[in-house]
Amino acid sequence: RNRSYLLACCFGTLCVILVLIIIGVSLKNTITMLTAENHNLTSLNEELKEQRKNLTEIIETWNELNVSRAQWSIDQYCPTKNGVRSCTSCQNGWNYQISSCYAYNDAKLPQQTNWEGAREDCKTKNSDLTVVSDKAEKVMEEQFQWIKNVNINGYWIGLRAEGGKWKWINGSDLTDQAWIQQQNATDGQCVTSLQTREWTSVSCTERNAWICEKKALTV
Repeated sequence: RNRSYLLACCFGTLCVILVLIIIGVSLKNTITMLTAENHNLTSLNEELKEQRKNLTEIIETWNELNVSRAQWSIDQYCPTKNGVRSCTSCQNGWNYQISSCYAYNDAKLPQQTNWEGAREDCKTKNSDLTVVSDKAEKVMEEQFQWIKNVNINGYWIGLRAEGGKWKWINGSDLTDQAWIQQQNATDGQCVTSLQTREWTSVSCTERNAWICEKKALTV
């Protein structure tokens, strides 16, 4: 009987020890997991702080740029003369027609450029190569071509061949093929305009004058 009692006590003690060991191991694993999770959360929090700092800097820079652009627009469209601001629809050097402003770049031959170069120049002026939407705008655009340079063979406009179609830079198709005299839209070809003739398809790498267009300011 005493032996049975002792065995029971030993077995009970072993069970308690085993349970404590299991609990200890579980607690250790739990603590390890919580420590790792806390480390991850700390790292994530630091990353979020850094991202917030970067976004704040970007927003501040953007706001400064917007203020600068707004001031630039005011100075360009509403110049001060004798202490008084007077606003116009277009900047100096731009022609106002049909709610848009046009700049005719009558560059001499050495300064003339290819189609891509012409477009890049327009973009530096917050504009793009002109897009002609209807017959009235086409006639107007041609009437304003005051040719000061005899070496001008044409003005680049925002029309070129893409995938076998004549497309404007805004993504729309040329609707009136008669304007281009049914010339085939071969990739690598762009269109020039000249007052004395219809539009002509030429290689986009040729050097020509160009026409920039942007929306007029409502005053």
